[in-house]
Amino acid sequence: MTLPARAVVGAGAWGTTLALHLARKGPVTLLARDEEAARAMVETRENARHLPGFRLPVEVEIGADPAALTAASELVIMAVPSAGLRSEAARIGPHLPPGAVLLSVTKGLERGSLLRMSQVLAEEVPAASDRIAAMSGPNLALEIARGLPASSVVAADDEAIAQRALDSIASRSFRLYTNRDIVGVELCGALKNIVAIAAGAADRLGFGDNGKAGLITRGLAEMTRLGIAAGANPLTFAGLAGLGDVIATCASSLSRNHRLGEELARGRRWAEIEGTLPGVAEGAYTVDAALALAARYGVEMPIAREVHNALFEGKSVQRCLIDLLSRESKDELAGLEGWVMERARP
Repeated sequence: MTLPARAVVGAGAWGTTLALHLARKGPVTLLARDEEAARAMVETRENARHLPGFRLPVEVEIGADPAALTAASELVIMAVPSAGLRSEAARIGPHLPPGAVLLSVTKGLERGSLLRMSQVLAEEVPAASDRIAAMSGPNLALEIARGLPASSVVAADDEAIAQRALDSIASRSFRLYTNRDIVGVELCGALKNIVAIAAGAADRLGFGDNGKAGLITRGLAEMTRLGIAAGANPLTFAGLAGLGDVIATCASSLSRNHRLGEELARGRRWAEIEGTLPGVAEGAYTVDAALALAARYGVEMPIAREVHNALFEGKSVQRCLIDLLSRESKDELAGLEGWVMERARP
C-alpha cells in the first residue's frame, strides 16, 4: 500500500473530518494525541467520541506516534485546539518531512503571547517557517463529513504554498480559494467565534432576526477594526474567512460557540458548561487574547468585552446585551475611515 503523503494531526471532529475528506482522494495518516484514542479508532474504525456514525475507511491510517509523519511529504494539517497547538507542534516538529506544507486549521489566538496559530507553528517548527499556511472559512465539520458542499480559504505569504495546500485538499464538494492575507484569514477564524457566542445568546433570548442581524454586523465591524490595526486587508473580512464563517457559525446549531452562547443565556456558568460541550468552544479561550490584542492597538471591541463579562465576570447575558444596545450612537464606519480614505486617494 502506498504510504500516505498527507497527514492530519489531531483527531477531534475537525481533524477526523479532514482525514475522511482526504481519504476520498487517497491514503492519509490521522495522528491522535494519545495512544488510547488511536487504539479505539483502529479497533472500531470510528471516532465515537468526536464524530460518531462515520466509518473510517482503510485509506485512513490511524496512530499516535509522530514518526508516522515522515512519509507525509505533501501536506501536514494541524487540527488541534489552540491551547494545545504549541506542545503538539513541538512533538511532531522533528518528524516533519522537508518540503511538506504545514497547514493550520485551528481558529484561535494563543493566550499570553497573543500569537496567531501560524506564528506559533513558525516558532516551534522553524525549519518549516517558509511553508506554513492557514485554512479558514464556513466549515462546520459534520456537514463536510457528510459530503455536503462547502468552501474555504487557504492563506499564506507565498501564494505558491497556499496553492500546494489547496491542490491537496480541494474537491468538487469542497471548493477552496487562495489569499495572501494570512493575518486577516487567521484573525477572522479566531474572532468570529466570539461573535457566535453573542449570537447564540441573542437567539436564546428571542432577539429576533433584526436584532441578531445588527449584533452580527457590528461584530463583523469590530473584527475588521482589529484586523486593520494588525495589518490585515479589510476585504478579507468580507470574504469566506470573515463574513462567510460568521454567517455559518452564528446561525447553526452545529456551532459549539453558538451553543455556548445559548447555554449562557439559560443562566448557566462557564464552569458548568465547559465540560458538557461536544468539543472545544474556541471563542471562550480566545476572547481574553482578542481583548489584549485590541488594547495593544487601541481598538474598541464592545461585543468581545461583553462576551468576556458573561463568561468570566458573572454578568448576566441579559445585562450584557442591554448594555450593548444602550451604547452611545456613533458613525457606522468609525475605526475604518483611515483605510477607506487611504484607498480613496488618487
